[in-house]
Amino acid sequence: MANDRHLRLPIGIQTFSAIRERGYYYVDKTPVIERLVNQNKFYFLSRPRRFGKSLLLDTLRCLFEGRQALFKGLYIHDRWDWQTTYPVIRLSFGDGVLTSREALDIHIHELLNAQAEALNVSLRNTSIAGRFRELIYQTHQLHGQPAVVLIDEYDKPILDNILSPERARELREGLKNLYSVIKDADSHLHLVLITGVSKFSKVSLFSGLNNLNDITLDAPFSTICGYTDKDIDSVFAPELPGLDREAIREWYNGYRWGSCEVTSVYNPFDVLLLLQKREFGPYWFESATPTFLVDVLKQRGVFTPQLDQWETEYELLNQFDVDNISTDALLFQTGYLTIKQIEEPMLGYRQYTLGFPNREVETSLNHALLPSLGVENAPRERRTLFKHLQHHDLAGLETHLKALYAGLPHDWYRNNPIAKYEGHYASVFYSHFAALGLNVTVEDASHHGRVDMSVDFGGHLYLFEFKVVEQLPEGKALEQIKQKGYADKYRATGKPIHLIGVEFSSEKRQIVAFDVDILKGSL
Repeated sequence: MANDRHLRLPIGIQTFSAIRERGYYYVDKTPVIERLVNQNKFYFLSRPRRFGKSLLLDTLRCLFEGRQALFKGLYIHDRWDWQTTYPVIRLSFGDGVLTSREALDIHIHELLNAQAEALNVSLRNTSIAGRFRELIYQTHQLHGQPAVVLIDEYDKPILDNILSPERARELREGLKNLYSVIKDADSHLHLVLITGVSKFSKVSLFSGLNNLNDITLDAPFSTICGYTDKDIDSVFAPELPGLDREAIREWYNGYRWGSCEVTSVYNPFDVLLLLQKREFGPYWFESATPTFLVDVLKQRGVFTPQLDQWETEYELLNQFDVDNISTDALLFQTGYLTIKQIEEPMLGYRQYTLGFPNREVETSLNHALLPSLGVENAPRERRTLFKHLQHHDLAGLETHLKALYAGLPHDWYRNNPIAKYEGHYASVFYSHFAALGLNVTVEDASHHGRVDMSVDFGGHLYLFEFKVVEQLPEGKALEQIKQKGYADKYRATGKPIHLIGVEFSSEKRQIVAFDVDILKGSL
């Protein structure tokens, strides 16, 4: 292994042997891997894109193949029986875009052929199910040990076609035909791990594989993918000087699969690119956002201030199939919301509160949603907003916001479903600020048409009360901020506090009141 002083950043490297032999940093996941391989036999794991699922599977492949030298210095090295090896069948649907059942079947045959050749097995069957079954059985017989089956990006062919439901259903049935073999191959299998982004139901895709243990939300496996704070501070310590450690945490940490007690993790892709480029950016968002996400949120009229306080139940988090994708499951499984709180008011019934994992996702998702809210040239509008806040220019801020709303296309209101309720006006307001990357806190996102919002920026605090009125200004928004005592909890900060009441006319579709009062925070 290479000397630590000369380690490289493994950006895009998914091959365990390459990382260990060619001088890359490696975060030791073998303590969690040991727990995985010693507990059960059939596993399913869902994680968003670019979280290290492929590297996890390749690590398992090297472990079961007995490549001991690669694990020198790692936790599992002295805890593993290197004398016993297992043949590994690995299938990945990560490469290419398949747009028909015929193309999928061809691709599966190619995968099975490649594995048969690698394992010195001859396949005589012609059907996909028959050939996969034969590959498992023959591998066990030839190698004298049951096979390990690792399936990467099991759902990608479906997700690539999710906006064409009929085609997606055809591809789902093709994959179901393949995965159905696993159930009856139990005696020929040592371990099975299936990974992907989404979680399709066992009924729709895994055809009776009832013993498939879904560890997506299991606390013991919450850190099996991703980097922890401890990993950042120890493994990557040589790369940290010159970077704001707290900003790294604020921008990229926060993904959590389980209760608040579960350790949160960073997306590895973000961390590695930050350490290389030495500047903050939405690296994961730009590389991993599915194209259909914004379209679905637009079609369903999502109230954006509620995204950071999204209440749901376990069933909705798992309601993901071609014909029935809940908004909750879409946002959670793709990594745009994460678990912030779990409550169990009665035994067996859990309530989940989701929210943005970090500043990168909040900023980037809101920026991506602005065009769907009717905001044209969002980057230009964002620069203008920043300029006025930077100079604490409230008169300029008023002019800017009035122009922003006046510029929303008239036809857009009539044609877009999200505009049919008053929450749209508040969504534009909140998302415009959140897209700038500001420290934005929504105080009350429980009702459409209302957003009480605080913004902490440049040593000043801005408290907004947003109200929708019929036509004429009522002057009640600013009064409400004062009556509710919004500023009280901020007085001790010593920062200037700007109270801003904004009233929007639903008839005129314009801001008709922008009332301001300034308080001095007490020391």
